[in-house]
Amino acid sequence: MFILPKLPYDYDALEPTLSHETLHSHHDKHHRTYVDKTNSLAKAAGLDGRPLEDVVREAQRSGDLKLFHNSAQAWNHAFFWLSMTPHGAARPATPQSRDLKAAIDQAFGSVEAFEDAFVTEGAEHFGSGWVWLAVAPQGLKVLSTHDADDTLIRDGLFPLLVCDLWEHAYYLDYQSDRQGFLRRWVDNVADWTFAARQFAASQGAGDGFRYPTAGADPGAEDRDTAPGRPASAPG
Repeated sequence: MFILPKLPYDYDALEPTLSHETLHSHHDKHHRTYVDKTNSLAKAAGLDGRPLEDVVREAQRSGDLKLFHNSAQAWNHAFFWLSMTPHGAARPATPQSRDLKAAIDQAFGSVEAFEDAFVTEGAEHFGSGWVWLAVAPQGLKVLSTHDADDTLIRDGLFPLLVCDLWEHAYYLDYQSDRQGFLRRWVDNVADWTFAARQFAASQGAGDGFRYPTAGADPGAEDRDTAPGRPASAPG
């Protein structure tokens, strides 16, 4: 049975970039619905007890679109929560992110050029979806995916950061200004410490993100480095 992971920060911790109201509704309603539906559909498909990553891939392979949409959205949202932080530097500047910054410079020319590419890709994406920074065979790349589509079903991609492009992620705070949301997101709350860990894992150093199992808390590591930020309990 899959769980709704706790947020690794308080509901108001990302203000003013994202409001308490947006995080509360997004996490406790939207993400919870995807998790609940995935649990029901995975059991019916005989996939109960399998890791969520396996469920997403098997649902896509078998053409079970309802299960794919819900399971992939559950996974994407858990990754999204960890792609944000109220504590990190606005750009990769710590010793842990040195290799990531070098890869960004190689792929985009500079961190500023990456930020522009990320914002442009997300702002110009038609409809709902996600915008990613990922490791690809040729180096780092920015890409967007539609609806529930994610990097799990794309060979050769290893995600580092993701931002949600569905309207429920930003409309309460930004109305139709998706570009403004993306600019403030990448400037203020993108978690470069998490991205650096993901990049290291893509190079064989440590483990990358996996959807948490019951009893696990995916935000514990980040909170250990930033004491005084209790997690918000879902509901």
